[in-house]
Amino acid sequence: MARQIPSWAAVTGLTAAALAAVTVLALQAGGAAPQAAATGRPAAGPSPSASAAKAPAAPRPPAVPADSGNGKRVVYSLGQDRAWLVDEAGKVLGTFPVWPGTEDPAPGGHAVTGRLPETTGSDGVPVEHVVYFALSGTTTIAFSAAVDNSSPKPAPGQRLGAIRLRTADGKQLWDFATTGTRIHVVR
Repeated sequence: MARQIPSWAAVTGLTAAALAAVTVLALQAGGAAPQAAATGRPAAGPSPSASAAKAPAAPRPPAVPADSGNGKRVVYSLGQDRAWLVDEAGKVLGTFPVWPGTEDPAPGGHAVTGRLPETTGSDGVPVEHVVYFALSGTTTIAFSAAVDNSSPKPAPGQRLGAIRLRTADGKQLWDFATTGTRIHVVR
């Protein structure tokens, strides 16, 4: 008859094996855990600059299109569905995607002609931070943000000049583009 191993010996063996496995995993993860266990103090983590250096870089936003004017202006690209806020020195203060309506403004220079803190868009959506700057035939073109932060597709057959932004982007554009601010539209 085979002799049985005492239960305390089995538990001790399993515990030792588990500790060995954890130690190996800790060494593979960076080696800080064994040092912490040996000294009884928390291991020092990587410095903030080391962490920042290892973090993947955020994607760079697209550059301001060439031939989009100079000085303080809002640049609106019809092809990229994007707007840039550019200060007097040519520094980009913000850029964000936009959702155009069915009517586009003519390429070239425009200026902010009026602003409304809030209203209802021609599509029936409550909007805020409305910045008017152009006409397309009889359709008024303006940047605006839906109060509910939506960006619905325009209904077919409607003539809509709303260029929708997210609410935070609409606020940034509102603060930047006062009456008279130049809006430069590019293809």
